[in-house]
Amino acid sequence: MIEQRFAHEVRASGRTLSGYVARFGTEARIGSFVEVIKPGAFRASLDSGADVLALADHDPSRVLGRTRSGTLHLAEDGEGLAFSLQLPDTQAGRDLVALAERGDLGGCSFGFTVGADGERWTGNKRELRAVTLHEVSIVQSWPAYDGTSANLRHRMPHADHRRLWLETV
Repeated sequence: MIEQRFAHEVRASGRTLSGYVARFGTEARIGSFVEVIKPGAFRASLDSGADVLALADHDPSRVLGRTRSGTLHLAEDGEGLAFSLQLPDTQAGRDLVALAERGDLGGCSFGFTVGADGERWTGNKRELRAVTLHEVSIVQSWPAYDGTSANLRHRMPHADHRRLWLETV
């Protein structure tokens, strides 16, 4: 079963979204437990070369980009899981641009699974230590995780794309 987690704060000024899908060390209440993502939780998944999708609202019929095509870039840094997404000229992409420019997007989210050794429980607190990342989403609803961010840009401001992914808002 794929789990999904949300985060908020989306800002706009163009066609490339960038920011953080998840931040390390931020607690989120998920039903009856508290969850926190540990540094390195996404590392193995990113290093595997798996094709991670960018979706609108976790909807697989609304693909916004993917790592395989190079329209989605993901990287872990000291803050969390950073991303850069070139939005397509599709209805879903245009809708997200309009909503982001108005400040109406709910935030970012990610869909994942956890293997046997990927989590640690202490009472009602769950630490995510290693997850398999399946997708990241731009969402129009409420976040579970605070502190993520996304900026919308017309073009990449740096020749070094990695530098852009790691920018904070």
